[in-house]
Amino acid sequence: MGNDGVIGGGGRVLIGVSLTVPEPYGSRIQDARTGYGDTRAHGIPTHVTLLPPTEVPLSALPDVDGHLARAAADHRPFQVTLRGTGSFRPVSQVVFVQLEQGVRECRELEASVRSGPLARELAFPYHPHVTVAHDLPDEALDRAYAELRGFEAGFPVEGFSLHRFSTDDEAWRPLRRYGFPESAAGAATRR
Repeated sequence: MGNDGVIGGGGRVLIGVSLTVPEPYGSRIQDARTGYGDTRAHGIPTHVTLLPPTEVPLSALPDVDGHLARAAADHRPFQVTLRGTGSFRPVSQVVFVQLEQGVRECRELEASVRSGPLARELAFPYHPHVTVAHDLPDEALDRAYAELRGFEAGFPVEGFSLHRFSTDDEAWRPLRRYGFPESAAGAATRR
């Protein structure tokens, strides 16, 4: 696959870490995002961000992998409920589906992920959400906000994924999934 996401001649890659929104909800949100005119939506799996796009040396990927495996080992499965819309306007031209349940767990997981070799400052305080419209005209943002106001979905989160940006087709591709260990309570109920 061409240069496989290597940025410039310095051997750097663009990565991100996220919770995947499962089907059928992922496709419904991605189709809506495309319908609002976001031409980049086809290359962005529907997700809750844990680490925004971050450039790292290609040689650092083994350290990143070990760090993420340790982060996953420190967390347990949890439930996410998505309900209704929100917006970061006027600060940022973003409309999103809100997390009603799972916010605390996402914040704790984000803090674990964005540490060690992935420690970095954020432009804005972390707010878990699922983007449905980004940097679009006001009319499209207003439409997304109104049309998805009644959106609801619930699903278990059993891990997260590391993605790498492909400069060949400007799409985010999964590199590895990190599963959470089963909770002691969950193991006891299945015996």
